[in-house]
Amino acid sequence: MKLPEEGVLLRIFIGEMDTHEGRPLYEQIVLKAREMRLAGATVLRGIMGFGAHSRVHTSKILRLSEDMPVVIEIVDREERLAELMPFLDEVVKEGLITMEKVRVTKYRHGDG
Repeated sequence: MKLPEEGVLLRIFIGEMDTHEGRPLYEQIVLKAREMRLAGATVLRGIMGFGAHSRVHTSKILRLSEDMPVVIEIVDREERLAELMPFLDEVVKEGLITMEKVRVTKYRHGDG
């Protein structure tokens, strides 16, 4: 797959404990992105954060939280990401979704 130089970065901010159909929501989103053959997805686990409810989630020992912040990042063409939005509207019950234009400088598969 070749990505154009002008791409879009989709970020989905959710909680680690969020689920959909009994599985972690971040996993369901990544699997859906793969099923749709999007360019790729990465899940990042935060060490501290808060959202709309202003509850602080942290990995500090004295305030151990099982529901750490999670960010899923997906870069692809805008029209491809738009195809994912109905699924996200359905499954993301709490969180934040952002999109921003990015400049893709390299996207290569390791096989030559």
